Parts: sequence; structure tokens; C-alpha cells
Amino acid sequence: MTSTAAKPARSVSPAPGTAGGDDDARAALLRAANINPRTGLATDYLNHFNEAIMLLEMIPDMPECAEEFLRWQPLSYREHFTASHFKARELAIEAYDSADVGIRTEFDNITSAMTSILTAVSAAMREVHHDKTRATLAEQATGWVKPLAMLAGGIINGRGLEADIDYIMTH
Repeated sequence: MTSTAAKPARSVSPAPGTAGGDDDARAALLRAANINPRTGLATDYLNHFNEAIMLLEMIPDMPECAEEFLRWQPLSYREHFTASHFKARELAIEAYDSADVGIRTEFDNITSAMTSILTAVSAAMREVHHDKTRATLAEQATGWVKPLAMLAGGIINGRGLEADIDYIMTH
């Protein structure tokens, strides 16, 4: 297991607007853009998954939300920020590209798992047309994806799996 504790994001070149790539100035720039300077990741990407989770949670009570969920399309981290209105999207992509490889790999593995689950559930929902079956699929998917989204958020915020387990065991 890889620890994601406090390894700073690395930058190949100085970030725009920083004096010579000074670490403190870069960290301030990243914080101002809502990008964790220790991990190089932004929580804004999780909004992409939270949208799908929200729709899945609504399907049991409002079956018509299934059609909206079926329009959800997977996006990679880079694709999400390229298409977003996030004001520091170029910085978010650069920080992601220069993040610690171990942190980025752990994060990418979790977001890939979420994408795989959501894509498989979407395919299954396209095959069935009974509201009850779609509701069951939505509830199962929510149960699988929500914990993964929480893990991804922990990685973004600099907490690794070990820290999450320690927190759970002490609270």
C-alpha cells in the first residue's frame, strides 16, 4: 500500500505567476485555486462523480432520473478540467501532471473503479426498463461508488488509506 501523507506535488517548470517556482508561492497559488498543494489534486473533479451519485440516489423515488443518469458520460481528470469552467483549469491539469506518481496512481485507480461501476450500471440500465430493477441497480451502485468517492477525496486532501483506517479505528 502506498502512503499518500505529505508528499508535495512536484513541478517540472515554475508555475505561471510564481517567482522562479518558489515552493511557498506555488503552494499559495495552488491553495488559492482550491488545489491541494501537497497532492496536486483538486476536489472539483469529484463533482463529476457526485453528479452521477446524486442521480442514482434519486432514481428509487423519481424513476425519471434514470434517463438523466444515462446521459452521464465518464471523463478523465484532464477531460473534466478541459471542459469545465473552473477558473484555474490549466493549473489544475499542470498540478495533476506533476503530482507524485504514487498519489496520482492511487487516485487514478479509485476513479477508474468508479468509472467502471458507473459505466456498467449505465449499460445494465439501458437493457432493463422496469423502474424497480433500475432502482435496485441504482441503490447497489450508490453503495459501491460513494465509499470510493470518499477514498478519492481523502487522497486529494492528503490522507491515504492507512490514515482513513486509523481514523475509523479511533472514532
